[in-house]
Amino acid sequence: EGQSSWLGCIGGLVLVLYGVIATFQVFPTFGRVYAAYGGVFIIMSIIWSFVFDKQIPDKYDVLGAVVCIIGVLIMILPNRAWSSVLRGRRK
Repeated sequence: EGQSSWLGCIGGLVLVLYGVIATFQVFPTFGRVYAAYGGVFIIMSIIWSFVFDKQIPDKYDVLGAVVCIIGVLIMILPNRAWSSVLRGRRK
């Protein structure tokens, strides 16, 4: 929006660094946490757009947000819970 292209380059570099720095985490399940954060980030982006940019989400935005929430819930549930669900279905 009328800003220097250097500002865009700096912003891009910051985003790349943000992604690379996360790879240095030693937390054993950080990948799962980071993926769940990504799902929440998508939903918060839609809410931000609605509240601040006055962009009403369409049915595909809402459907995508629902898919993200379901994905986040699947990722953050303990593995033991899924194991018991799967074992119960196999019987």
